[in-house]
Amino acid sequence: MDQFNTPWRVTAAAIYTTPTDSRVYGTLDIDVTDAKRFLDKKRGSGVKITMTHLATAVLARAVAFDVPEMNCFIRRGRVVGRERLDVMVPVAIGDGEGVSAILIRDAHARTVTSLAEEIRQRAEENRAGTESKTAQNKYLLNRIPWPLRRPVFRFLKWITVEMGIEIKALGLSANSFGSFVVSDIGSFGLNTGMTSLMPAAKVPAVIVLGKIEEKVVVRKGEMVIRTVLPLTGTFDHRIVDGLQIGKLARGIKRNFRKPEWLDEVPTEDIEKGLFSPRD
Repeated sequence: MDQFNTPWRVTAAAIYTTPTDSRVYGTLDIDVTDAKRFLDKKRGSGVKITMTHLATAVLARAVAFDVPEMNCFIRRGRVVGRERLDVMVPVAIGDGEGVSAILIRDAHARTVTSLAEEIRQRAEENRAGTESKTAQNKYLLNRIPWPLRRPVFRFLKWITVEMGIEIKALGLSANSFGSFVVSDIGSFGLNTGMTSLMPAAKVPAVIVLGKIEEKVVVRKGEMVIRTVLPLTGTFDHRIVDGLQIGKLARGIKRNFRKPEWLDEVPTEDIEKGLFSPRD
């Protein structure tokens, strides 16, 4: 039994179905005062960057370097480590037209500036009608008669995820949705969102960003005003438990305290292969 398939994980994979009854949730309020100053400085220099971009970089590095065992999925009752760490970021594609998605490859190895530029450019392309094959599949399902949609969906998931066969024509594979999903609901004025895990995506976590607000907090026995970002996570309990969530939280807090690091490529850590767990 390899390092990923611990007794608890093997048992959990047998007990729980694909995440319908294995969801666990967690919330975390992050002090992003220093991170906001960093963003303001970057914007002042002409860089188009948002807290969503920063949070994507923060989370990618936290998973890669603090809890790499989270970069996995379940295949035929076993935990499989991914070869890459990609992040799926949903984006709005128009007034009432719905949501598309952008997959950021090797997000942990990118500077936040380059990551922000790619998200911005690809969001504009999606709004112009040039979505990826994976994102376009939602239109394909709409054209299938409703009694057949679920069987077709389950069949495609069985081929790609359970059997490990890539369907290039549809842009579908076990890695089509990345290692995890980052979603922003703060722009809608919402603070907390307990989202679904999207069984087809085979991701162990969906992290939701809430509305950023100034709050009174206690620091060293004194009340001060800080900028706070609420995070909500939905996790697949077959892969993630309290230990992994705690490690992830520590990495998130550290990365937000040192936002300048996010604009440097962590070459040494990447060369050590810390981001790439194996089956």
